[in-house]
Amino acid sequence: MTDKNIEEKLEYAKDLVINSISETMDLYGVTPSVGRLYGAMFFHQHPMTLDEMKDELGMSKPSMSTAVRNLQENEMVQKSWKKGSRKDMYTAEKDFFKNFIHFFCKKWEKEVHVNEEASYKAQKLLMEIIEDPEASLEARETAQSYYDSVEESLVYYKWLERLVNSCRSGDIFEFLPKEETNEEKK
Repeated sequence: MTDKNIEEKLEYAKDLVINSISETMDLYGVTPSVGRLYGAMFFHQHPMTLDEMKDELGMSKPSMSTAVRNLQENEMVQKSWKKGSRKDMYTAEKDFFKNFIHFFCKKWEKEVHVNEEASYKAQKLLMEIIEDPEASLEARETAQSYYDSVEESLVYYKWLERLVNSCRSGDIFEFLPKEETNEEKK
């Protein structure tokens, strides 16, 4: 195989992964162009500056800055420091397990917090109706039905809270183990 063929295959293999990452980044609430940036950074062995990102992806520096900020918020990119350089440098988090856990746990925690708070407030109001002797039987029965439905939904939110805790602590990997990489097998 010639050097040119090898280089083409290397680029094609890299592009396959970058394109697939880009296609699926909507799961993380980011655009495909931000996904392309993450994918490009994933393959870099050293931290990148905004100028290097701009040159590699052909996007404007303000677009790069916005994309990097978005990836930092999701903890998929970290700012790094290089002695002697005054430019900000960035490195992609290459541990997809960390990316998954951070992003989805943050979303799940919000879901739990918002819905539990609303559920407890609703239950308090519903209990007032249930216990109100002046409320009609129909109103009390409806309130009881609503209360029971809310109570059942809280079972899910408690479970989701336990899922978040098991992801954050790493306990989830006892039930759903990671496969060893080739490096770990050596």
